[in-house]
Amino acid sequence: MPVHKVLVVGGGITGSVLSLALAQRGADVELVEISPQWFGVGHGITVQGNALKALRSVGVLERVLRRAVPFDIMRLRRADGGLIVQLDTPHTGGPDLPSTAGALRSDLQNALCDAVYDHGVTVRLGLSVERLDQSADHVDVTFTDGSTGRYDLVVGADGINSAMRGLIGIGTKPHPVGMSIFRVVGHRPPEMDCAEVYYGGPRFKAGYSPISPDQCYAYLLDENLDASLVGPRAPLGLLRERGAGYGGLWGEVIASLPDDTAVDYRWIEAVLVDEPWHRGRVMVVGDAAHACPPLIAQGAAMCMEDAVLLAELVTGDQPVERALGEFMSRRLPRVRMVLENSLRLAEWEIHPGTPGADPARIMSETLQSLTAAA
Repeated sequence: MPVHKVLVVGGGITGSVLSLALAQRGADVELVEISPQWFGVGHGITVQGNALKALRSVGVLERVLRRAVPFDIMRLRRADGGLIVQLDTPHTGGPDLPSTAGALRSDLQNALCDAVYDHGVTVRLGLSVERLDQSADHVDVTFTDGSTGRYDLVVGADGINSAMRGLIGIGTKPHPVGMSIFRVVGHRPPEMDCAEVYYGGPRFKAGYSPISPDQCYAYLLDENLDASLVGPRAPLGLLRERGAGYGGLWGEVIASLPDDTAVDYRWIEAVLVDEPWHRGRVMVVGDAAHACPPLIAQGAAMCMEDAVLLAELVTGDQPVERALGEFMSRRLPRVRMVLENSLRLAEWEIHPGTPGADPARIMSETLQSLTAAA
């Protein structure tokens, strides 16, 4: 195969799935993660069918689904909780998988971490890449702890604020979309059986998804508030104040949150490297190459698709250059479509009176197009 020894930079969802997919295809994989501790953290995550397909391909789907909540519909509601429409969501991973599953992000990441170790991947924590020196057939890497290594391929999966992008000379940077998000994990009411989104209230929208037998993930999309609020401990009182005016089950969930609930608040950003993601034998993938607003819930799926396809191509029979070229020809149009449609939805939500705005149509059309193979 054209590559044997691979360095993966970043131990999140993208890097973990990539490491697994490569190891299962016989590659010698080393993963470095800048955090000194490596385990799942965070709020809920919506995992659509094409992401479930990727998880199945690397052998962790059954563990994830043991605690996740699968569903095949979503509902759009008015701010008071009244139903607008119920939608059947396309099975982007194929008819034998749920169209969607809500999961606790820590459950998903922990399943991936355990599998990475089980498959013999060398994991090094608390360091990253400081320098890259390329030749025609390898990459020499100097790490931030002074150690070095030689690899056939180096892949940056280090997220939207990727340092690897700059190291290989890609100047594209994330940009604010113009909206922010409050996120919490709360108690799941028994009647919550799928994701629901509330429109027409005082903010851009509110919503929730069941993520375990007894937990749900709830969010509020708002304008960009003071940057000092950004982080994992925003005031719960502020979320309740900004979310006043949304009723139904969403209002009940927010009202029932304990006073010490962790509220994550972020400005939403987007990025698309609209050129080849590789320079020689070093490349970026996942959120390091493309990250979109979470309005179609395809961010994680796009990252996992990158990982599975890249592993397949670079461990095949093609030379590396041809494998990476095929990867770009298949991935760039697909992620561009998802990002552009997500940004269009964001614009419609920021400017709710836009003539011709039809969020349900764009969401359905996007997901339907993703039923095609990645």
